[in-house]
Amino acid sequence: MNESNNDNENPVLIIGGGHSGVSAALEITEASDKKVYIIEKRPYLGGRVLQMYKYFPKLCPPFCGFEINTKRIKSSAEGNINFFVSSTVEEIDKEKNGTGYIVKIRQKPQFINDNCTICGECARVCPEDRPNEFNYDMDTTKAIYLSNISAFPLKFTVDEKYCQFSSCKKCEEACKYNAINLNASENVFELKVSTIVFASGWKPYNIEKLENLGFGKFKNVITNVMMERLASDNGPTKGKILRPSDNKEVNNVAFIQCAGSRNENHLPYCSAVCCMASLKQALYLREKNPSSSPTIFYIDLRTPGRYENFLNKATCDKNIKFNKGVVGKISEETSSNDLIFDVEDMLSGKKMKVKAEMVVLAVGMVPNIKDDLQDIKISEGLNIDIDENGFIFKQDGLNGIFSAGVSKFPLDVYASGQSATSSALSVLQYSYRKGNG
Repeated sequence: MNESNNDNENPVLIIGGGHSGVSAALEITEASDKKVYIIEKRPYLGGRVLQMYKYFPKLCPPFCGFEINTKRIKSSAEGNINFFVSSTVEEIDKEKNGTGYIVKIRQKPQFINDNCTICGECARVCPEDRPNEFNYDMDTTKAIYLSNISAFPLKFTVDEKYCQFSSCKKCEEACKYNAINLNASENVFELKVSTIVFASGWKPYNIEKLENLGFGKFKNVITNVMMERLASDNGPTKGKILRPSDNKEVNNVAFIQCAGSRNENHLPYCSAVCCMASLKQALYLREKNPSSSPTIFYIDLRTPGRYENFLNKATCDKNIKFNKGVVGKISEETSSNDLIFDVEDMLSGKKMKVKAEMVVLAVGMVPNIKDDLQDIKISEGLNIDIDENGFIFKQDGLNGIFSAGVSKFPLDVYASGQSATSSALSVLQYSYRKGNG
């Protein structure tokens, strides 16, 4: 039997094209001749990592590693990695012979084809604006837009919610390369696969539920993911850390830990990355604005393993202050838009009233997997057990169902890559046992 042909008759489906999903796909195809399909909701691969300014411990910009991965995808043997962006899984059914699954996919209309040169003429003539979710709605784009500078595939996309298809064809008329077809329709199709990896990532906790912290009420209370975009050169402020209310450069910033995490009324678990993220953000605030003096308000600072060196780097900076204590209700000083809150210094026992120009909330990680499964019609007998926090705690490896990344538990970028390698190995072991690899 030809092993290569047998592999390609038993492809793998990966649900989620973020860091974990892409890494798992690459590990599988580079260790075997298996074909892999990636299904991604967004119009590009890369996921939430691309929205970061830098990630620890090396403080690398995300496009460095992602460019390597896109090159690996393009050079995958015989095009063994196939991906479908702007797509969702609607149904998962077991094949009658029990050898795999038939999966129904729905892909949104692909209004832009591969002729796109990202010249931008379409966006220049577009009259409609939309909130820019890549920058967490801190600015806007046109209804036809380039999602981000690292977008893969690298082409513009159209937001159906804001584009006035019936009355406006300006973008189509402006395109010199026949790259736009506003009459495109959605694509519904089926894939036959032997194994499935859930790698659908995470979202920030809805911090408006913690009303005492003032997010959504006071403009200068932002989240840690918004801080990443403020610091990014391709972000809403072109890399200058300016507070939203008046675009003022900030010096006195309060970083508040465990905003939702480790709270029985919200997220009872530790989100694993928040302490490191705030340390990182305090360091690059100091780098971008040497006169700044940030303060980190924490319950416990958790920097496991070699990340302790990262903590030491921050504590050695005399301008970065640390306060062990839980922050009370945040209010706003109307005249200045500064923020005021009470906090107890648990080490000294003193209560303090603190004033800050901007507050950054270390928002916890919420897995997408639970919501995703609610939108998928799954055949009876397919066991995917979700724990009380929304993570997969028992995957049906006997039937070829696996998980990677934050679908399992909160992870940073480095650990997500390790998780992806683990899931890839599980897929190949399963295929070997079944005689499919």
